[in-house]
Amino acid sequence: MEHGLLWLPLLVMFFWLAWQGSKEYQKVEAYRAWAEQFERAKYDIYAVLGQKGNNITWGKPTPKGPIKLETFSLLDVQKINLLVDDGLVELSKAPEKGRKIELQFIFPESANSVRVPFTEIPLAVEWGKYLQEALQNLHSKSHDS
Repeated sequence: MEHGLLWLPLLVMFFWLAWQGSKEYQKVEAYRAWAEQFERAKYDIYAVLGQKGNNITWGKPTPKGPIKLETFSLLDVQKINLLVDDGLVELSKAPEKGRKIELQFIFPESANSVRVPFTEIPLAVEWGKYLQEALQNLHSKSHDS
C-alpha cells in the first residue's frame, strides 16, 4: 500500500508529461500544414511567422493551428528592430541571453508597431537580418523606379 502511494505522484506526472507532449506535437503538425503556403516560416512556443513575397504573417500556435493571425506588407515597414528585454539591440551586437526577445516592425504612417516574440536570440537575429536585407532591397527598388 505504501509503495503504491509513493508511485502514484510519479504515475500522475508521467501522464501529465505525455499529455503535454501530445499537445506540443499537435501544435507542430498544425504549424507544418500552415507553413506550406510560405517561402520561409518559423515556429516556436510563442509565435509562428511566415513570409510569402512581401507579406509577413504571424500569430499564436495552438494544437488546432495558428490563431490571432495578422498579415502586413514589408512595403509598409519603415524599420525593423531587435528588442531584448524591451531594450533596442543591434543585430550585430545581440546579447547571448534575454528573457523577452522580439522583432519590432515599425510603420511610418502610424504610431503602431508589430512585435513578434521569439524564444531564442540567434533565431530572432537570423530573421531580423534576413528581413532587413529584404526591406533594403525593396526600398532601393522603389527609389530606382
